[in-house]
Amino acid sequence: MNSSLILSAINQDVPLDENEAGYLESVLISRPFKRGEMIVSSGEPARYMMFVNAGYLMTYFTDKDGVEHVMHFAATGWWCGDIYSLSSHQATIYTTKGLTDGEVLFLPRSAQEQLFEKYPVFDKYFRIFFQNSLIRQQLRFVENYVNTAEERYDAFKLRYPGMEQYVPQKYIASYLGITPEFLSKIRKRSVLK
Repeated sequence: MNSSLILSAINQDVPLDENEAGYLESVLISRPFKRGEMIVSSGEPARYMMFVNAGYLMTYFTDKDGVEHVMHFAATGWWCGDIYSLSSHQATIYTTKGLTDGEVLFLPRSAQEQLFEKYPVFDKYFRIFFQNSLIRQQLRFVENYVNTAEERYDAFKLRYPGMEQYVPQKYIASYLGITPEFLSKIRKRSVLK
């Protein structure tokens, strides 16, 4: 397992000493995944925070009519996981699957709690992480209300540079809250600009 990316990401917010980094490395679980492979399925309890060490993931929920609604994408160097399910010990409503081949590093819930108790620096890091996640989520809600579909698509391209080549158009459209046909029209207009 190569842990240099996760350590670098954490060190951007809080400095880790050798003991803290070593302990984190000892509790992480490396899990390779293939394109299209389910990593977490709806109905299971969430047991891990996930750090994308390589590749791309997508998290979505499926409504009662079988329609998939994309909640977010995660690229290399990003965290993902159902925080509600992790905190409440309830089954997750989300499914996370690989959009490419890659590797995820699992941080088990029990290990995360031990990290907080043993090394307070991790408590600080995850507080910063959760704050930033909430801010991004709130900004996305605002974007969905006030921005046009074209503006949301432009924001998607900035937030996830290069991801379009790995993500089927229907998933990008779902994330943006539009139909795949409308996204196709937006893409054509953007090429003509």
